[in-house]
Amino acid sequence: MSFNSSDDDSQQRFALGFLFALIALVVSTVVGVVVYKRGIAHAPAAKPVAAKTVELTAVSASGNVIAEDAASVVVMDNGVVKFYFASGKAEVAPGANTALVEVIKGVVEGGKKAEVSGYHDATGDLAKNQELAKLRAMAVADALKSLGVAEDKISLKKPEQSQASGTNAEARRVEVTLVP
Repeated sequence: MSFNSSDDDSQQRFALGFLFALIALVVSTVVGVVVYKRGIAHAPAAKPVAAKTVELTAVSASGNVIAEDAASVVVMDNGVVKFYFASGKAEVAPGANTALVEVIKGVVEGGKKAEVSGYHDATGDLAKNQELAKLRAMAVADALKSLGVAEDKISLKKPEQSQASGTNAEARRVEVTLVP
């Protein structure tokens, strides 16, 4: 008889331990979500950012200055956010989170979607450039996801003319626009 009672006690202890672990997991998840949501809700609103660095050489058609071979980000007056990339790289420029604040507001509060399109320059192998443009667009989409934008609110769109005109620095870009 004492053998069965010992098994019952062991099973009860295991069940209680499992129950406490499950409760701790649920509580920590809820607290984490609340803290994360409050952080986004109380984030300071960003003002349009201009890409200004010491080594500026190229100027876009809209008059924005673009570093020839450095990553940068520009928020346009029409709400489009342009990410410029260094040659052969897919790393998002510093300041991306600040530049994406208005896009996030449009998605969360305005019920819109963020459309992400990648472009590439004319130098080098076309197939590799197209793949790099896709990787850059995915890096920007990942930045949006890391800031709390749901995956179903982000669409990757291959532009009809992905090999952009203008300088190579301007052509190596990803554009984020809000669409209904």
